[in-house]
Amino acid sequence: MTISVLLVDDQPLLSLGFRLVLEAQPDIKVVGEAPDGAKAVAMTRALEPDVVLMDIRMPVMDGIEATRAIVASGSASRSLVLTTFDLDEYVYAALRAGASGFLLKDVPPADLLSAIRAVAGGHAVVAPAVTRRLLERFAPMLPSGSGPAPLEQLTAREREVLDLVARGLTNTEIAGRLVLSEATVKAHVGRLLAKLQLRDRVQIVIFAYDNGFRSI
Repeated sequence: MTISVLLVDDQPLLSLGFRLVLEAQPDIKVVGEAPDGAKAVAMTRALEPDVVLMDIRMPVMDGIEATRAIVASGSASRSLVLTTFDLDEYVYAALRAGASGFLLKDVPPADLLSAIRAVAGGHAVVAPAVTRRLLERFAPMLPSGSGPAPLEQLTAREREVLDLVARGLTNTEIAGRLVLSEATVKAHVGRLLAKLQLRDRVQIVIFAYDNGFRSI
């Protein structure tokens, strides 16, 4: 199956670079390019791409508003947001708007391709480096949370896994840190999602922010 991608970026050279990387793949097709969020929303409606590779800072309408509009429209297209270290707060806003993940703009081509395929397959993609930086930046400003009820459902081990997922560690890294098998970690993550009624790893990060989570 071919994955259709809409490129959204106001910098033509970056769009060209992404297009060259993506179109070298037999399973990915670039179906259009948009220079701003407003055009991205219109082109998403018209083209129905599988993945919208979305910049954040753009004229007319930024990537956050564009993502929110695409999600609100009921479109099946999934947004994969690109950012830089200096724009982490916008990444968090984009995730709240419904983005399926975020990456740094200097992501290696292989990681970009893997992320697009993962998002097209219905999975979430969280860049570990950005997640860790977000936590470092916003942790001192986080509220204490709306109450302990959601966390009371979790076992001590599940709280450990929640903390590590929220900090951007992969299942492999968590397994190594906690001396568990990857299958066990995957099971813990599945129980976390079920107990907290979350959709994916991106929502785990958002939950951690909203609840001022601290591991015990």
